[in-house]
Amino acid sequence: MNGTIQEYARIGIVHFMAYPACGGGDGPILESLTALAEDPLFEVIEVTRMNDPAIRKKARALAEAKGIELCFGAQPILLGGGLDLNHPDPATRAKAVEAVKAAIDQAEELGCHGLAVLSGKVSDDVSDAIVRLVDSLNHLCAYGESKGIRIVLETFDQVPFGKNCLIGPTEDAVTVSHAVRDEYPDFGIMLDLSHLPLQGESPKRAIATAGHHFVHAHMGNCAMDDPGHPAYGDNHPRFGAPGTRNDVPQLAEYLKVLLEEGYLSKKHRRILSFEVKPMAGESSEEIIEESKRKLEEAWKLV
Repeated sequence: MNGTIQEYARIGIVHFMAYPACGGGDGPILESLTALAEDPLFEVIEVTRMNDPAIRKKARALAEAKGIELCFGAQPILLGGGLDLNHPDPATRAKAVEAVKAAIDQAEELGCHGLAVLSGKVSDDVSDAIVRLVDSLNHLCAYGESKGIRIVLETFDQVPFGKNCLIGPTEDAVTVSHAVRDEYPDFGIMLDLSHLPLQGESPKRAIATAGHHFVHAHMGNCAMDDPGHPAYGDNHPRFGAPGTRNDVPQLAEYLKVLLEEGYLSKKHRRILSFEVKPMAGESSEEIIEESKRKLEEAWKLV
């Protein structure tokens, strides 16, 4: 491909996945954010809750000083708390909405303009569950709009060894997005190369189906063939790890489709973030450098 990937996208990284010790809101947040912010490749860092207000203040100052865009991922808050935005019980669902509203407050403190969520568990009453999810998302979009923060829904698998989420198939994500966009046109969908094998979807099918609803992209890997694999399920091992699905050829295919479908564009330069997590015996720094090498190799094939 002529030109660098940075000409077509703002390359980012999911901080709380690369540094899993930070996922609960504590840990070496500032030290790891500083390391990422000093890497010239990264223009975007996706963060999650930070329990200490002083850390949030310093994180925002760091990002502003380095010219880094911060985005907020509320997925760890929902997953870690067993929270469900489409739960049939109104009180349980309201608890999930309130937790995300608190996350929106933190996102505002951090200077974020976007926040990502995921749906709750898949259920037999899919149509009714989608209605409940849309209602929750409308509440969150209204609250986010008051803070200048866009809400994005990430698609996940529906398999029991993964996240087993309602959304789910990209087609259903588009149904949700259509409904939410009736009132909140900035709402959109996030797709992740890590999840597509678990969803049984090719990049071409998922990206073409998502169309203009697709506003945020992740790239990563998964293991789904051997229940004994240390990263079995939706655990984002490094590209090309033995027994996993995505390596340079699959990443190159993803990038090619992103380009063909207009997501990668010199005019718009949308976000394209790594979501990779170290397995036992691997360091964060090691898997980040490996991911950067794989992206460079894949881009040469596009």
